[in-house]
Amino acid sequence: MKKLSFTLLMALCGVSAFAQDFSDKITLVIHGGAGTITRANMSPEREKAYREGLDLALQKGYEVLKKGGTSVQAVEAAIHVMEDSPLFNAGKGAVFTNEGKNELDAAIMEGKTLKAGAVAGVTTIKNPISAAIAVMDQSVHVMMAGRGAEQFAKEKGLEIVDPSYFYTEARYKALERAKAQEKTELDHNAKEENGGKEKREEGKVKTAPKTGFKSVEDLIFTEGKKFGTVGCVALDKYGNLAAGTSTGGMTNKRYGRIGDAPIIGAGTYANNATCAVSATGHGEYFIRSVVAHDISALMEYKGMSLADAANEVVMKKLVERGGEGGVIAVDRNGNVAMPFNSEGMYRGYIKSDGKREILIYKD
Repeated sequence: MKKLSFTLLMALCGVSAFAQDFSDKITLVIHGGAGTITRANMSPEREKAYREGLDLALQKGYEVLKKGGTSVQAVEAAIHVMEDSPLFNAGKGAVFTNEGKNELDAAIMEGKTLKAGAVAGVTTIKNPISAAIAVMDQSVHVMMAGRGAEQFAKEKGLEIVDPSYFYTEARYKALERAKAQEKTELDHNAKEENGGKEKREEGKVKTAPKTGFKSVEDLIFTEGKKFGTVGCVALDKYGNLAAGTSTGGMTNKRYGRIGDAPIIGAGTYANNATCAVSATGHGEYFIRSVVAHDISALMEYKGMSLADAANEVVMKKLVERGGEGGVIAVDRNGNVAMPFNSEGMYRGYIKSDGKREILIYKD
């Protein structure tokens, strides 16, 4: 009777007397964008730089999980690496709007309580993913935008920078090319992936700051169909899932355009009952298709596996609607899915035993 009473008391207090330890299932998955990424159009220097950037992101997130940190903390740590790297279209490497600004979006969601936070169109927050977490944890709202989001982030003690911090020459030149052609551009395009070769032949190779490789401009070419959003999903030792996404959006975007990344259910979603998902692709299609939530819904209502649900949405539904891109996802058992219908997607995962894999191409 005493044992039964103790168990009942613990349940009433919201604490499980038989909490399961998921240490052997902890998993972290990342993406750094999708698009026309092929071996034929990838220089060795560029591939090496991306692989090292993705590997560092995996390691930082994994360290958090191994030390008993939460899935949200791990997602934040991994995305910080990519937001701080000029290689990715998020944070420091964000693309430019038609007005010559860097407008950033980010979102976070944790699967235990379905709490979420997002920021959109911010220009002074060094790490937008941290601002999204602050919105989730320290406000009654889910999304904040523009100056209001920046004021909130400042009040919460997040690092605020001058907008010039986000400037990179390669991204600005991509804007100039887009303006000259009067078009809106996405990220990761075959035409410019190989552009570094032309630059090297012209003898315009510089030393890239903090990389040890050739110039950042020589490594990044952002004209055409490239989806440079970054994201991370994780399962921690407590059995809780989380998903986070961060992006600079589309080169030459106008009118305060917001994509799917900060929209819960479209580019970011997590639910302990099913999975955690982060998307990268042509945002308008991902919004219309509510991609991230649709994957979860297929698992919850149709009993589909993570792999089957993700493939159904990305490789069938999205393709039929004309959408291009991919997702990363992890379920409550640590299973991983990374489908994409583009030529390639920067992606990788790490499991509880430290085994990790980084992939770029379709094959």
